[in-house]
Amino acid sequence: MMKKANIAVVGATGAVGQEMLKTLAERNFPVGKVVALASSASVGREVSFGEDTVLKVQNLDQFDFKGIDICLSSAGAKISEAFAPRAAAAGCVVIDNTSHFRMDPDVPLVVPEVNPEAIAGYKKKMIIANPNCSTIQMVVALKPLHDLAIIKRVVVSTYQAVSGAGREAMDELFTQTRAVFVNDALTKEVFHKQIAFNVIPQIDVFMDDGATKEEWKMIVETRKILDPKIKVAATCVRVPVFIGHSEAVNVEFEKEISAGEARAALKKAKGVTVIDHRHEDGFVTPVECAGEDSVFVSRIREDISVENGLNLWIVSDNLRKGAALNAVQIAELLIKEHL
Repeated sequence: MMKKANIAVVGATGAVGQEMLKTLAERNFPVGKVVALASSASVGREVSFGEDTVLKVQNLDQFDFKGIDICLSSAGAKISEAFAPRAAAAGCVVIDNTSHFRMDPDVPLVVPEVNPEAIAGYKKKMIIANPNCSTIQMVVALKPLHDLAIIKRVVVSTYQAVSGAGREAMDELFTQTRAVFVNDALTKEVFHKQIAFNVIPQIDVFMDDGATKEEWKMIVETRKILDPKIKVAATCVRVPVFIGHSEAVNVEFEKEISAGEARAALKKAKGVTVIDHRHEDGFVTPVECAGEDSVFVSRIREDISVENGLNLWIVSDNLRKGAALNAVQIAELLIKEHL
């Protein structure tokens, strides 16, 4: 039995923060006490922890982290930059869901099914980074295949739900969709382009080489988590889906690997569910993955255009495995094996 830990959730009023609280309760995480934190604008708001507990949100800026064992954070990179070192100095291990610390060489970037041993490096800064949502689901599916045949190159196109951009983005998709049907004017506040009935081939800001920062994240995070030798090319696209990221992934291997061998390896892999039948209901879409913990893999097939190539369709709930669940799994390993 795991010992109890005192937990703080930063960004508790946001979509991921609320999912973190929900996931902690659903998994019967051994909580001593749990504290909900957010900006001063949210102080006094109530959030749920399980079915019977309501927490009042406290002010992050004024909170003393002494006595808190683990902090789960999802409140934006600038906020993490400001508060995480303060929490760490008070003896609290911060599991940060933002991009700020991910590529810091002294901060482990962890997906428990892929590189759990990396957690041990948390002592350098008392911070562990949660990877990008689209990276998490991809490396969970790629890890057993890499172990089997060694991945050389990955080409991925993502179809990412609006919830990855926060609650306001979900509201914008809803209001724009309704506006189309009632012939109202469409308002654009979160996305520069219309998202309802459209796709947007830009997630995060553009970089000097023409890639977006989201695409860069997938490249560098995959290398840090899985293998620095792997070459990655990514195109990240926002689609009018509320919850659930999808990815079309092409993988080139050093060794020969058949679709059957890949399917068998994925069926044995922790955190992966294979649904791969060649008929109209034989694959998973975002609608089916919403609310589920697994990374779902479908459409496993050999790529005849390249030696030792496979194509995969990977789908996962971006708020759960792509964010909240992965953070909670890290926390579970922390108290079981490290703290």
